[in-house]
Amino acid sequence: MQNEETTSASGVETSADTLTPPTRKRPKPGERRVQILQALAAMLEQPGAERVTTAALAARLEVSEAALYRHFASKAQMFEGLIDFIEQSVFTLVNQILEREGATGAQQAAKILTLLVQFAERNPGMTRVMVGDALVYENERLQQRMNQFFDKIEATLRQVLRGAAAADGSATPSVDAQVRAAALTAFVVGQLQRFARSGFRRAPSEHLEATIALIV
Repeated sequence: MQNEETTSASGVETSADTLTPPTRKRPKPGERRVQILQALAAMLEQPGAERVTTAALAARLEVSEAALYRHFASKAQMFEGLIDFIEQSVFTLVNQILEREGATGAQQAAKILTLLVQFAERNPGMTRVMVGDALVYENERLQQRMNQFFDKIEATLRQVLRGAAAADGSATPSVDAQVRAAALTAFVVGQLQRFARSGFRRAPSEHLEATIALIV
Protein backbone atom coordinates (compact mmCIF):
# COMPACT_ATOMS: atom_id res chain seq x y z
CA MET A 1 0.00 0.00 0.00
CA GLN A 2 1.32 3.46 -0.90
CA ASN A 3 2.35 5.68 2.04
CA GLU A 4 0.39 8.88 2.53
CA GLU A 5 2.47 12.01 3.06
CA THR A 6 1.35 14.54 5.68
CA THR A 7 2.75 17.91 6.65
CA SER A 8 3.46 18.60 10.29
CA ALA A 9 2.89 21.92 12.05
CA SER A 10 6.55 22.72 11.47
CA GLY A 11 6.09 22.26 7.74
CA VAL A 12 8.16 19.06 7.59
CA GLU A 13 6.71 16.23 5.52
CA THR A 14 6.34 12.96 7.41
CA SER A 15 5.15 9.52 6.40
CA ALA A 16 1.91 8.31 7.95
CA ASP A 17 3.68 5.02 8.75
CA THR A 18 6.00 6.79 11.19
CA LEU A 19 3.01 7.61 13.41
CA THR A 20 2.25 3.93 14.02
CA PRO A 21 3.12 2.88 17.61
CA PRO A 22 6.13 0.53 17.69
CA THR A 23 5.37 -3.12 18.26
CA ARG A 24 6.43 -4.61 21.62
CA LYS A 25 9.71 -6.46 21.25
CA ARG A 26 9.96 -10.05 22.43
CA PRO A 27 12.60 -10.61 25.14
CA LYS A 28 15.85 -12.14 23.97
CA PRO A 29 16.62 -15.75 24.99
CA GLY A 30 17.46 -15.79 28.71
CA GLU A 31 16.26 -12.21 29.21
CA ARG A 32 12.82 -13.28 30.43
CA ARG A 33 14.40 -15.59 33.03
CA VAL A 34 16.35 -12.65 34.42
CA GLN A 35 13.21 -10.49 34.47
CA ILE A 36 11.33 -13.18 36.40
CA LEU A 37 14.10 -13.46 39.02
CA GLN A 38 14.35 -9.68 39.34
CA ALA A 39 10.59 -9.43 39.86
CA LEU A 40 10.65 -12.21 42.46
CA ALA A 41 13.48 -10.51 44.37
CA ALA A 42 11.64 -7.17 44.22
CA MET A 43 8.47 -8.73 45.64
CA LEU A 44 10.48 -10.24 48.49
CA GLU A 45 11.76 -6.75 49.35
CA GLN A 46 8.30 -5.65 50.46
CA PRO A 47 8.33 -5.52 54.28
CA GLY A 48 5.87 -7.99 55.73
CA ALA A 49 5.27 -9.60 52.35
CA GLU A 50 3.36 -12.85 52.50
CA ARG A 51 4.30 -15.92 50.52
CA VAL A 52 4.91 -14.95 46.89
CA THR A 53 2.59 -16.87 44.56
CA THR A 54 3.18 -17.53 40.89
CA ALA A 55 -0.13 -15.79 40.19
CA ALA A 56 1.09 -12.59 41.87
CA LEU A 57 4.45 -12.87 40.15
CA ALA A 58 2.81 -13.33 36.74
CA ALA A 59 0.53 -10.33 37.39
CA ARG A 60 3.53 -8.16 38.27
CA LEU A 61 5.19 -9.11 34.98
CA GLU A 62 1.90 -8.83 33.06
CA VAL A 63 2.21 -12.36 31.70
CA SER A 64 0.36 -15.61 32.28
CA GLU A 65 1.47 -18.22 34.80
CA ALA A 66 2.02 -20.55 31.86
CA ALA A 67 4.57 -18.05 30.54
CA LEU A 68 6.53 -18.36 33.81
CA TYR A 69 6.63 -22.13 33.52
CA ARG A 70 8.09 -21.92 30.04
CA HIS A 71 11.25 -20.61 31.69
CA PHE A 72 11.18 -22.38 35.06
CA ALA A 73 9.82 -25.86 35.75
CA SER A 74 8.57 -24.81 39.20
CA LYS A 75 8.62 -21.97 41.69
CA ALA A 76 11.32 -23.87 43.59
CA GLN A 77 13.50 -23.56 40.50
CA MET A 78 12.96 -19.79 40.55
CA PHE A 79 14.20 -19.66 44.14
CA GLU A 80 17.15 -21.81 43.13
CA GLY A 81 17.98 -19.14 40.56
CA LEU A 82 18.12 -16.56 43.38
CA ILE A 83 20.30 -18.86 45.48
CA ASP A 84 22.64 -19.37 42.52
CA PHE A 85 22.99 -15.59 42.29
CA ILE A 86 23.72 -15.30 46.03
CA GLU A 87 26.34 -18.06 45.95
CA GLN A 88 28.11 -16.80 42.84
CA SER A 89 28.13 -13.17 43.99
CA VAL A 90 29.33 -13.83 47.53
CA PHE A 91 31.90 -16.56 46.90
CA THR A 92 33.44 -14.74 43.94
CA LEU A 93 34.19 -11.85 46.31
CA VAL A 94 35.24 -14.18 49.16
CA ASN A 95 37.80 -15.78 46.85
CA GLN A 96 39.14 -12.34 45.98
CA ILE A 97 39.60 -11.63 49.69
CA LEU A 98 41.44 -14.91 50.19
CA GLU A 99 43.74 -14.27 47.22
CA ARG A 100 44.93 -10.88 48.45
CA GLU A 101 48.43 -11.06 49.82
CA GLY A 102 49.55 -9.49 53.06
CA ALA A 103 46.25 -9.70 54.96
CA THR A 104 46.17 -11.55 58.27
CA GLY A 105 43.59 -14.23 59.02
CA ALA A 106 41.75 -11.86 61.34
CA GLN A 107 41.63 -9.18 58.65
CA GLN A 108 40.31 -11.66 56.11
CA ALA A 109 37.63 -12.83 58.52
CA ALA A 110 36.58 -9.23 59.17
CA LYS A 111 36.34 -8.55 55.43
CA ILE A 112 34.22 -11.65 54.85
CA LEU A 113 31.76 -10.61 57.58
CA THR A 114 31.59 -7.10 56.15
CA LEU A 115 31.01 -8.49 52.66
CA LEU A 116 28.06 -10.61 53.81
CA VAL A 117 26.44 -7.74 55.67
CA GLN A 118 26.89 -5.28 52.80
CA PHE A 119 25.51 -7.77 50.27
CA ALA A 120 22.42 -8.32 52.43
CA GLU A 121 21.89 -4.60 52.98
CA ARG A 122 22.02 -3.92 49.23
CA ASN A 123 19.74 -6.87 48.41
CA PRO A 124 16.90 -6.99 50.97
CA GLY A 125 14.91 -9.54 48.98
CA MET A 126 17.92 -11.85 48.85
CA THR A 127 18.30 -11.46 52.62
CA ARG A 128 14.91 -13.09 53.15
CA VAL A 129 16.12 -16.02 51.10
CA MET A 130 19.43 -16.21 52.98
CA VAL A 131 17.81 -16.39 56.42
CA GLY A 132 15.05 -18.70 55.22
CA ASP A 133 12.04 -16.40 55.79
CA ALA A 134 11.08 -16.61 52.12
CA LEU A 135 11.57 -20.38 52.06
CA VAL A 136 9.26 -21.42 54.89
CA TYR A 137 6.52 -22.83 52.62
CA GLU A 138 8.80 -23.84 49.77
CA ASN A 139 10.70 -27.03 48.93
CA GLU A 140 12.88 -28.26 51.81
CA ARG A 141 15.93 -28.58 49.58
CA LEU A 142 16.04 -24.79 49.23
CA GLN A 143 16.61 -24.35 52.96
CA GLN A 144 19.20 -27.11 52.85
CA ARG A 145 21.08 -25.19 50.16
CA MET A 146 21.13 -22.04 52.29
CA ASN A 147 22.31 -24.10 55.27
CA GLN A 148 25.14 -25.39 53.09
CA PHE A 149 25.93 -21.82 52.06
CA PHE A 150 26.52 -20.78 55.68
CA ASP A 151 28.37 -24.03 56.41
CA LYS A 152 30.78 -23.07 53.62
CA ILE A 153 31.13 -19.56 55.05
CA GLU A 154 31.92 -21.04 58.47
CA ALA A 155 34.47 -23.44 56.95
CA THR A 156 36.16 -20.53 55.19
CA LEU A 157 36.33 -18.52 58.40
CA ARG A 158 37.72 -21.56 60.22
CA GLN A 159 40.41 -21.87 57.57
CA VAL A 160 41.61 -18.26 57.81
CA LEU A 161 41.37 -18.14 61.61
CA ARG A 162 43.39 -21.31 62.15
CA GLY A 163 46.52 -19.58 60.94
CA ALA A 164 45.74 -16.52 63.05
CA ALA A 165 45.34 -18.67 66.17
CA ALA A 166 48.62 -20.45 65.48
CA ALA A 167 50.38 -17.12 64.97
CA ASP A 168 49.03 -15.96 68.35
CA GLY A 169 50.68 -18.98 69.98
CA SER A 170 47.54 -21.01 70.63
CA ALA A 171 48.20 -24.57 71.76
CA THR A 172 44.97 -25.67 70.04
CA PRO A 173 44.65 -23.50 66.91
CA SER A 174 42.16 -25.80 65.17
CA VAL A 175 39.80 -25.85 68.15
CA ASP A 176 40.12 -22.11 68.69
CA ALA A 177 39.44 -21.43 65.00
CA GLN A 178 36.40 -23.71 65.04
CA VAL A 179 34.87 -21.94 68.05
CA ARG A 180 35.52 -18.46 66.68
CA ALA A 181 34.26 -19.33 63.18
CA ALA A 182 31.00 -20.71 64.62
CA ALA A 183 30.52 -17.58 66.73
CA LEU A 184 31.19 -15.24 63.81
CA THR A 185 28.82 -17.12 61.53
CA ALA A 186 26.10 -17.02 64.19
CA PHE A 187 26.69 -13.27 64.55
CA VAL A 188 26.27 -12.50 60.85
CA VAL A 189 23.19 -14.73 60.53
CA GLY A 190 21.68 -12.91 63.51
CA GLN A 191 22.35 -9.53 61.90
CA LEU A 192 20.63 -10.65 58.71
CA GLN A 193 17.65 -12.09 60.57
CA ARG A 194 17.16 -8.87 62.54
CA PHE A 195 17.35 -6.88 59.29
CA ALA A 196 14.65 -9.02 57.62
CA ARG A 197 12.36 -9.23 60.64
CA SER A 198 12.52 -5.49 61.31
CA GLY A 199 11.01 -4.89 57.87
CA PHE A 200 14.50 -3.81 56.73
CA ARG A 201 14.53 -0.90 59.20
CA ARG A 202 17.44 -2.15 61.34
CA ALA A 203 20.45 -2.02 59.04
CA PRO A 204 22.76 -5.02 59.54
CA SER A 205 25.74 -2.68 59.20
CA GLU A 206 24.71 -0.79 62.34
CA HIS A 207 27.80 -0.56 64.61
CA LEU A 208 29.38 -3.20 62.38
CA GLU A 209 32.97 -1.96 62.47
CA ALA A 210 33.02 -1.62 66.25
CA THR A 211 31.37 -5.01 66.74
CA ILE A 212 33.80 -6.77 64.41
CA ALA A 213 36.71 -5.17 66.24
CA LEU A 214 35.39 -6.68 69.48
CA ILE A 215 34.69 -10.20 68.25
CA VAL A 216 37.43 -10.69 65.64
